[in-house]
Amino acid sequence: MGRIMAIDFGTKRTGIAVTDPGRIIATGLTTVPSSGIMDFLKDYFSKEAVDVVVVGEPKRLDNTATHGTLPADRFVKQLKREFPEKKLERLDERFTSKMAMQTMITGGLKKKQRQNKELVDEISATILLQNYLEYNQSKK
Repeated sequence: MGRIMAIDFGTKRTGIAVTDPGRIIATGLTTVPSSGIMDFLKDYFSKEAVDVVVVGEPKRLDNTATHGTLPADRFVKQLKREFPEKKLERLDERFTSKMAMQTMITGGLKKKQRQNKELVDEISATILLQNYLEYNQSKK
């Protein structure tokens, strides 16, 4: 059984999180420039077994598209073309950035550390993955 990966795609940076091989724990992996995401994924998939890729779906509170929806949709299409063997899931990513910021505050990170946008993106991907794991657990 392979890992599950969550991707918080952004136009500049993309946060990535993965589960352990047993699919129990969600852990932040890294943040990569969005322009290099496909190369990163090719390399990572060649080294690690990943069966499911969860990509955040940007939405407004009223369920309409955001400025990030179209780029995320394009990324998903490219992901399907490049890795047709991977199961692809979309998950609402509303509030993950706010939750990531709150997590950093609660964790005691100083203001300067909380301004690290790469860390926010990585934590957002981890929250997205944790939400996915909890959602699938509740379906059992």
